[in-house]
Formats: sequence, structure tokens, C-alpha cells
Amino acid sequence: MSGGGKLEGVLRVLGFVLTLVAAIVVRLDKETKVVPYSISPNLPTFDVVVVAKWHYLSAFVYLFAANVIASLYGLLTLTISLANKNRSNILALLITILDLVMVVLLSSSAGAAIAIGIIGYHGNSHVRWNKVCDTFGRFCKQVAAASALSLAGAIVFMLLVILVVVGLQKRPK
Repeated sequence: MSGGGKLEGVLRVLGFVLTLVAAIVVRLDKETKVVPYSISPNLPTFDVVVVAKWHYLSAFVYLFAANVIASLYGLLTLTISLANKNRSNILALLITILDLVMVVLLSSSAGAAIAIGIIGYHGNSHVRWNKVCDTFGRFCKQVAAASALSLAGAIVFMLLVILVVVGLQKRPK
């Protein structure tokens, strides 16, 4: 690989690893807590087992699916770039367009997860949604970590697009 090819390879490996780890972190996110519950101030409280799982919220399912797609795509394009050093202009264009699609997919899924995470952290008194991160701290931290990894993956795929654009500027006219 040339200098630009080596950088592309490193970025593709990084994109693959970041999105794979993000998907794994989301997939393993589950926390069980025993919380006291009271029906009335005059009655004693009783303990209730409450579980938070990643697949209970569609934004987290989207985050998981987007990262699985991006990691598989990253692995596929890494394999193509290693096996096919002299790829055609059509293939290079297709990969660049799909890199941009990965940026959009990862950014939107991380944004959706972060929005739900903020509501979980702060609650929303207007609609009477209580804070849940006080109770499910580890769960919320894992979602935050997966969202950050996903955004880092989006940045890596964006850098791949920028690499192609910079390469176009260096071509002799």
C-alpha cells in the first residue's frame, strides 16, 4: 500500500474496531436493581425488582443495529482495500459514497441514543418522566460509552471521505 493506502487501511481497521466494540457494549447492556416502591404514604414500602435492558428502547436498538452494519461494512471494505489495491474508479466511488452513508447512519443512531440518555439522566418534569440514571447508573454509562464509540466511528468514516477528497485535489490536471 502507498502512504495514503496505509492511512486508509489504519482508518478502516479503526472504524471496524470502534463500531464493533460499540455494538458489543450496547448488546451487553443490562442492569437489574431492587427498588423500594410505595403505593401510599400510609402504607409500608415493598421491594420491586426492576430491569433495564438495551432492547427496551428503540433508540438503543437503532444504535446497536447501526454499529453492527457499520462494523460489517468496515470489515468488508477493509478486505476489499487489502485484496484489491488497484480498484476501479467506480468501486472507489461506491465505497466513498457508502463511507458517507456510514457517517450519517452512525451519527443519527448515536444522536438518538444520546437524546434518550439525556432524558434518562435529567428526566423531563413536563411529561412526568423520572430520572432513571440515578437508579441504573452502570446501564446509562454503558449507553454513553457506546454512543461515544459510535460517534468516534462516524468521525473515522468521515476522515476516509476527506482522504478521498484530498486525494482528488492532488491529482495532476
